[in-house]
Amino acid sequence: MPFVHEIDDPADTRLADYRDLRDPVACRARGLFVAEGQVVVRRVVEDARRRVRSLLLTPAAREGLRDLLARLDEATIVYVASPRLIRDVVGFDFHRGCVAMAERGSEPSAESLIAPPGPRALVVLDDVVDPDNVGAVFRNALAFGVDAVLLSARTADPLYRKAIRVSAAASLRVPFARLPDWPGGLRRLRQGGYALLALVTDGGVDLAALGGPRPVPERLALLMGAEGAGLGPVALAAADLELRIAMAPGVDSLNVATACGIALHRLRTPRQR
Repeated sequence: MPFVHEIDDPADTRLADYRDLRDPVACRARGLFVAEGQVVVRRVVEDARRRVRSLLLTPAAREGLRDLLARLDEATIVYVASPRLIRDVVGFDFHRGCVAMAERGSEPSAESLIAPPGPRALVVLDDVVDPDNVGAVFRNALAFGVDAVLLSARTADPLYRKAIRVSAAASLRVPFARLPDWPGGLRRLRQGGYALLALVTDGGVDLAALGGPRPVPERLALLMGAEGAGLGPVALAAADLELRIAMAPGVDSLNVATACGIALHRLRTPRQR
């Protein structure tokens, strides 16, 4: 079990990694990510793929996580401080009792996620910049058995603290990779035998038509864009089929995460069926 450091000074230099966690770029540049809340912190600690560097806890969270702390090795540093002190350090209202700093580790290549044979279901996000939406998409992806998520260059970081929290740690479990060459990456999907299905708000085929006379492809990539802008022209041009979700008159769109959940429920891979 690691030694617990009691902190009573918000200027303590040992908390340098935790200062102003609202800046996702700085944290990512250091090869780290932040996990908040007891449920998420537990899942990070239990994930052997990622090393937890340190934890910052309130006294109450320390008691709630005592069994977990007993399983940590001595290399992990544990800090305990008052909720007010933690709020002053991290730079936002702090209600969750604990936060952990973990190493991102190496992420898989897009090729390794595209290449495996057999039935596959991928989600592909085109410039979805809201981390809340990205987190919710990952939660849907885990729930409906998606094999991996591919991201355009501008899509929000799935390991940003808000994305992890909204995903209920699903973004730590569903593999993901970026497609820096967006047109080339979409072409590689088609070369890998994937049907590119674009979710759109206007036109297209009713999603409910799939799974009956029109079978669901065994290898599919569901393309989704940001709210408002939707899919960009490159993704639309690459799509094999445009799909829409039928809605009541006067309603033109759904939240991207809600639409993703509906679509994935309909497009579950044959092996899940």
